[in-house]
Amino acid sequence: MAFISSQTITNSARSLRLCRRCISTPPKFSHSAIHGSSAISPARTRFAPSPTGYLHLGSLRTALFNYLLAKRTGGQFLLRIEDTDKKRTVEGAEEGIFDALRWAGLQWDEGPLVGGEFGPYRQSERTELHRKHVDILLEEGHAYRCYCAPQRLEALALTRKNSGQSTDYDRYCLNSPPTTSTTEPHVVRLKVPVQYPPYHDLVYGTITSGARSHDHSIGAFEDPILLKSDGMPTYHLANVVDDHFMNITHVVRATEWMPSTPKHVHLYSCFGWTPPKFVHIGLLQDMRGRKLSKRTGDVFVSEFREKGYLPEALNNFVALMGWSHAGESDVLDMRKLVEQFSTDGLTTGNTKVEFGKLDFLQKQYVRNRVMEGSGDKEILGAVEARVRKEFGEKYSLYSQKRQLSLFVLADSTVA
Repeated sequence: MAFISSQTITNSARSLRLCRRCISTPPKFSHSAIHGSSAISPARTRFAPSPTGYLHLGSLRTALFNYLLAKRTGGQFLLRIEDTDKKRTVEGAEEGIFDALRWAGLQWDEGPLVGGEFGPYRQSERTELHRKHVDILLEEGHAYRCYCAPQRLEALALTRKNSGQSTDYDRYCLNSPPTTSTTEPHVVRLKVPVQYPPYHDLVYGTITSGARSHDHSIGAFEDPILLKSDGMPTYHLANVVDDHFMNITHVVRATEWMPSTPKHVHLYSCFGWTPPKFVHIGLLQDMRGRKLSKRTGDVFVSEFREKGYLPEALNNFVALMGWSHAGESDVLDMRKLVEQFSTDGLTTGNTKVEFGKLDFLQKQYVRNRVMEGSGDKEILGAVEARVRKEFGEKYSLYSQKRQLSLFVLADSTVA
């Protein structure tokens, strides 16, 4: 793979030194107004999946909460494809994500296919911006180049692991700068502080990192890689830079990203930027407390769609996972979800997925559609798919479909 010289990038950044403000400050959008304390300030949220697989329930819920927060506050919902890891990209996954979101009714205001003022919306098309900001960090002493060969890093990690010690980096290239030319393959690492400062999460409150980012007793430092040897940014750098320049006000994501948040807050500080508000939501688990996976049941949105579940039923189902509302009924269509959604209702901890609730909600929405005489084609198609699954292809529903729908719905054991 061709290596992109950091020295070349640095020279380019220096030639733009007089435009540093343009590099570091996003245009036009009123950032301070949105980051204020007003509860009615419009929120700019984003759903940023990687095209490494297809949309699953957890991702749908993350997208939905981002969508609801934006619509509830009169803001914008963005879609950004984080595709910098080409090795893990799955062919067709990006199109599958688009299709699943549109089926669910989560149309993005800015992003691929629709455009927008703050694009491009594929991360791989923003690498020049990422590299410019790596050079800023290097010039200001917040980052450094690391030329360590993979073999050295593997040996270091193995030795420390066998001794029961931290396997973090030893800052060899920071403390003993090599004479190697900057045109030689290397990565760029973030120089983290001795201990991360606390940050505020709208769900979990003030978060203080319990562990130090350094273990001086063995010279171990949690200095994450920002720029890989192929010149591509890592998640930590690209995520922060893109959120800033897209004027994202709220980052709504799963709690599995909480360990990364102190690094991101530190990066915002290095650039002199105000971080967005963080909203972390718990993971989805099966009834035995295991992470929801293909092995423990259906997880992909496409699977529920193929089984005939309606998008409003599935949205309603995932919205109730880790979020409580003040209404009297759990049957909430998109209009009601937007009206009632608030981050105050998000709960801490993981959520066990009870699929019986989905069947209940499906029945409510199907019954409403059939009784109203709307969406007959879609409803009856779903009923036909269900009957064929249960009784085989020999059963045909070419006649009396509406009556059969009502009959199926009358049975409380069938969704």
